[in-house]
Amino acid sequence: MARFLVKRILHGALVLLLITMGVFAIFFVAPNNVARTLAGRQATPETVKLIEQRLGLDQPVWKQYLDFLWKALHGDLGFDYYHQVPVTQIIGDALPATIGLALGAAVIWMLLGVFNGIVAAVRPRSIADRGMTGFALFFYSMPTFLLGLLLLYFLYFQLTLAGYPIFPAGGYVPISQNPLDWARHLVLPWLTLALVLAATYTRLTRGSMLDVLGEDYIRTARSKGISERRVVYRHGLRSALTPVVTQFGIDLGQLVGGVVVTETVFSIDGLGKTAIDAINQQDLPVIIGIVIFAAVAVIVANILVDVAYAFLDPRVRLN
Repeated sequence: MARFLVKRILHGALVLLLITMGVFAIFFVAPNNVARTLAGRQATPETVKLIEQRLGLDQPVWKQYLDFLWKALHGDLGFDYYHQVPVTQIIGDALPATIGLALGAAVIWMLLGVFNGIVAAVRPRSIADRGMTGFALFFYSMPTFLLGLLLLYFLYFQLTLAGYPIFPAGGYVPISQNPLDWARHLVLPWLTLALVLAATYTRLTRGSMLDVLGEDYIRTARSKGISERRVVYRHGLRSALTPVVTQFGIDLGQLVGGVVVTETVFSIDGLGKTAIDAINQQDLPVIIGIVIFAAVAVIVANILVDVAYAFLDPRVRLN
């Protein structure tokens, strides 16, 4: 186990190194001049040069990159160009909204997707199976922004007009301030993400369950007189969850890294919206900081998924 973790962490570190190099390369290939943007169109060349010197933009690219890398290893991701606020503070301020959005949606899509997939697999080609498949195809083909707007129209606008202002239009309330308002503000974003992703998990669980239920050890368990419920949930589901957990780790890691569309539709100041603002302003430290955080989230999620394999399927060994 220890050897496996060390190996995966080293691989993750290499991936992070390549990602930071790629972000730096893309930024410096872009034609925009950050110093000129900060100084304004009317600024003199001397003012632009002073800003470049202050931000270290007059240094060679390789030196800027090495300086950033050295500071990042010590937990310093630099400062926001426009407000001189530490990037770690910007990420820390935006992170609670994104985590709350991602975790709440994850619980809903996992429960809904796995349950629907089991029902469809236990009764193949039945009305329930066709209904679950139709549900999956409908929401899988639905763009996230469109589903979000539909939920806002029916569950916010129409209910408010009818005198039932149950759900707010958007925004975010910290859970420490008011847990009930926190949940009310996130219900519609949760449903937007969960319904789209639950469709994937319905199809994935159904396919995996059908494969597992056809295995020899499942037929042996049934021949021993074990109840169908125990065969499905105790023997079948445990093995069928392996690909589901793989997908879950990838999706959750990506969501924690930022949910751009959903946060924009519902006006949530999370990592996704912060990243878009930083890109529009060519704010390099914020861009790289969020990219690194998103990459770390995906890498950690994948390592945890690999560890979970050994608990879900005894045949899996970590080497």
